[in-house]
Amino acid sequence: MKLVFAGTPQVAVPSLQALADSPHSIAAVITRADAPLGRKRVLTPSPLAQAAAGLGLPLLKTNRLDAAATDRIAALEPDLGVIVAYGGLVREPLLSVPRLGWINLHFSLLPRWRGAAPVQRAIMAGDERTGAAVFQLVAELDAGAVFASFSEPISRHATAGGLLESLSHSGAVLLRSVVDRLEAGTIEAVPQVGEPTTAAKLGLADARIDWTASAEAVYNRVRGVTPEPGAFTMLGDARLKVLDLAPTHGAQPLPAGGIREFDKKVLVGTGTEPLELVTVQPAGKTQMKAIDWWRGMAATDVVAS
Repeated sequence: MKLVFAGTPQVAVPSLQALADSPHSIAAVITRADAPLGRKRVLTPSPLAQAAAGLGLPLLKTNRLDAAATDRIAALEPDLGVIVAYGGLVREPLLSVPRLGWINLHFSLLPRWRGAAPVQRAIMAGDERTGAAVFQLVAELDAGAVFASFSEPISRHATAGGLLESLSHSGAVLLRSVVDRLEAGTIEAVPQVGEPTTAAKLGLADARIDWTASAEAVYNRVRGVTPEPGAFTMLGDARLKVLDLAPTHGAQPLPAGGIREFDKKVLVGTGTEPLELVTVQPAGKTQMKAIDWWRGMAATDVVAS
């Protein structure tokens, strides 16, 4: 079949590669425009744009799937549109341009966690399982009937970044299978069943740690916002990034946000039992072991907030 593929971040790359390795042809890759990255704000192509260029595939860079983009895609006469984390909505008339419409690879067990940050929200909520689904794109957000899905447990120590990376590869296999079966006419979509929940895009408020919450809630939040936007806490007016922390067992209670060294570990109090700070990054510095940071602080009465 003739495909058009839309995506932007690294998690979309395995799916593009899987379809590029298939008998199907990719008439165009649609991705968002180059964006400024790093301290020097250098304009940088998206990970998908870089992958498409390496594969020699035609690129359409646009942040809006507007009338002009619709006309360019329609001129290709695609059989199927495929989306993996493009970062924009497909509306009519573009929704009806491909002969078989559009399908979307979404990293959740739909209808749970429809929206922009399904893996992050699943971890933050303490979900025990996640997965991916390939569904028919419709006007309502992530509400279309599902062609195929899989489920897997969430590791107690998984971060959003690590879990997304894993799901992007297993999801690519699922997506390739659905595209093959759509061409063969051997697959039908099944309506979603259950109460939907929304996975809103993460913001700065999600990244700030509330030490009055339970240790489990804090641990899940930090894992869910790692690596982006990245967990942090405040020490007075100074921001401290929390890159890694770990549960403790049998540690003496501490006030919420209180920090102490115990048995060569840096512990911080929560609403329940303390957690261990493992890796941190002070403002203006590189990441370091928490114990090295703490001993360099030469402080005995520090409270995170």
